Amino acid sequence: MFRYLVNKLLYAFITLLGVITVIFFLFNKLGDPAKMMLGQNQTAEQVKAVKQKYGFDKPIGTQFLYYLNDLSPISFHSNTSKDYTYLSTSKYSATKLFSTENTTTVVKFPYLRESFTKQGKKVTEIIGETIPNTFVLAVSAIIIAIILGIVFGITSALYKDTWIDKTIQILSTFGMSVPSFFSAILFAWLFGFVLHKYTNLEMTGSLYELDDFGEKMTIKWKNLILPAIVLGIRPLAVVIQLMRNSLLEVMNQDYIRTARAKGLSEFQVIKNHAVKNALNPVVTAISGWFASMLAGAVFVEYIFGWNGLGKEIVNSLNTLDLPVIMGAVLVIAIVFITINILVDIIYAWLDPRVKLS
Repeated sequence: MFRYLVNKLLYAFITLLGVITVIFFLFNKLGDPAKMMLGQNQTAEQVKAVKQKYGFDKPIGTQFLYYLNDLSPISFHSNTSKDYTYLSTSKYSATKLFSTENTTTVVKFPYLRESFTKQGKKVTEIIGETIPNTFVLAVSAIIIAIILGIVFGITSALYKDTWIDKTIQILSTFGMSVPSFFSAILFAWLFGFVLHKYTNLEMTGSLYELDDFGEKMTIKWKNLILPAIVLGIRPLAVVIQLMRNSLLEVMNQDYIRTARAKGLSEFQVIKNHAVKNALNPVVTAISGWFASMLAGAVFVEYIFGWNGLGKEIVNSLNTLDLPVIMGAVLVIAIVFITINILVDIIYAWLDPRVKLS
């Protein structure tokens, strides 16, 4: 187990380094960051000052090293206040390890820099305010997909080639083929507008909204219903197909026939022997979908007005707020890698034949 975790952490480090490298050089080719930050009314003196403050006046290779230094939990900082890497308390939340004449080495929380458009607000604060909403939405959607997907998948397998099976297959195929943005528009219009009198649901709305007096933020759980269902449709369809096919395959195994020969009821055979082993491909699919929901929720959040990370990414793309986009992509990559490691461990627990190596 220890060797496996070490190998996975090394893989995670290399992958993250690759992601950081790609997003840094890709987004820095979109234009001059200093001019993007100042807007259209900048002067030459303002551009020069901003470039010096944020290190944009340095060669691209040096800027990349600055970015790595900002992200690294252990980083090195200049003792000269005019340098970009100066250990400013307004930028870094750090604990000093040791100092030399010219540099200070610290342990710190990764610094994702500041937003170009939100008056210098830290990217970590922006992500910290939006990602909980996305997490709630993704968890709700995946719970819907897991529960309904497993139930319908088992039902479809048990009633193979009947009208029940064929109906479930048609609906799941339709669910996989419909894009999320189209489903979001359709559901918002149908249940939030046409049937609003009966559903009492709104076309748009987030988890937290101002009360009727505009004095404090209150939780609006009903606003979660439509985006969670829409976001869960495609993984639900995938889970149904995987659960059905996997269970049909498992039901033909020798140990299932042995369990039946021992006199166990069909319910006991399915519950105690078949379902657990049939869940392996489902767990893999769910993990991938859950991680991708943080990125895939972009259109759903934007259409429903859900104040999550996806909506923030769209707004940042519209305003070319590069630090926010880069920080969001990096966070999503970390989530992907973390979930993949956890899934491998869960996979080995579900199936004793799988060994971590």
